[in-house]
Amino acid sequence: MFSLHVDTARTWRGGQNQVLLTVNGLRSIGQRAALVAHPDGELRRRAAEGLELIPLAPRTEMDLSAAWKFSRLIKKLAPDIIHAHDPHGVAMASLALSIGSASAKGGPTPALVVARRVDFHLKGNSFSRWKYRQVDCFIAASEAIRQMLIGDGVPPDRTVTVHEGIDVEYAVATPPVNVHEAFWLPHGSPVVGNVAALVPHKGQRYLIDAAHLVVQQVPDARFVILGEGELREHLQKQVHEHHLEKHVLLPGFRTDVLGCIKGFDLFVMSSVTEGLGTSLLDAMACARPIVATRAGGIPEIVEDGVNGLLVPIRDHHALADAIVRALKDPALRQRMADAGFARVNERFTVERMVAETAAVYARVAGRPHVAGTENPPAAG
Repeated sequence: MFSLHVDTARTWRGGQNQVLLTVNGLRSIGQRAALVAHPDGELRRRAAEGLELIPLAPRTEMDLSAAWKFSRLIKKLAPDIIHAHDPHGVAMASLALSIGSASAKGGPTPALVVARRVDFHLKGNSFSRWKYRQVDCFIAASEAIRQMLIGDGVPPDRTVTVHEGIDVEYAVATPPVNVHEAFWLPHGSPVVGNVAALVPHKGQRYLIDAAHLVVQQVPDARFVILGEGELREHLQKQVHEHHLEKHVLLPGFRTDVLGCIKGFDLFVMSSVTEGLGTSLLDAMACARPIVATRAGGIPEIVEDGVNGLLVPIRDHHALADAIVRALKDPALRQRMADAGFARVNERFTVERMVAETAAVYARVAGRPHVAGTENPPAAG
């Protein structure tokens, strides 16, 4: 089986990490897997030497020049599967397959598989509807996403849930960071950590509101929010308005995230929407207790009261209560940490994810190409 993977993002987030884990994992089980990535992107930079990598990305969603180049690449490489990992990648692949179908003289057409990692509804404009009709199978990162796809009109037999996975052994082997020294925190202060892009759906505004309540009951608590994004200035202003400058830090992007997670006493995810939440898997692999919202696929990872505490979304009072409860009960934190580590080893390894993905490829490639064949709508 030969799969050609497409991710057009410049930046590095959880989705790009999953792409690399998938491609490298498929190669480790003897399958050929190549990667099309943004020429100036972080994914291309981090790709291992020896990986079959092609630098290509569209400038816009309907970049016909990039689609033409991709169609020629498909003809040259003849993959069994094209696996698109982001919306622009889906567009480029759909257009390329349409171009190839119009010019082909027989021969098999690769199946188009699409990774769906966010619990956002499919867009309703004509081009988006067309490109998603070309998809043979959506691989949803959680059952919550799969049900959303079905609700958006995708036939159930074109959807499958494959929970994302992480490299647990790598997480275990990663040395811990002394976060008190790294961030100049008071010795012995309990540290609550969050790792996420600073964007609206990650809900850090609610975490900062919760921190304002937490420090009234646990005055020495410190909050470290790792990540970058469009809301940095707004969140810094919120910290200032709550007079939390000594309690809430936003150190930005770190390359040693796993080590930092190991230094947290509690890991918190405050998301309003969330496909699955691989940073929660990282926290579990680092044996950290969790407080999280019930957004999206998070309840498929965190069992309330077992390996974490779950609260409603956009409820900073409930979030604060759960954080205080965990900080004041070391025995509870240890039980949740132990349960989380056992759960990630059992259900969320990269090996399991890769095996299930390969099974999807085998099933989809073994049946006739079923996606739509109509021409794309005109631009504009």
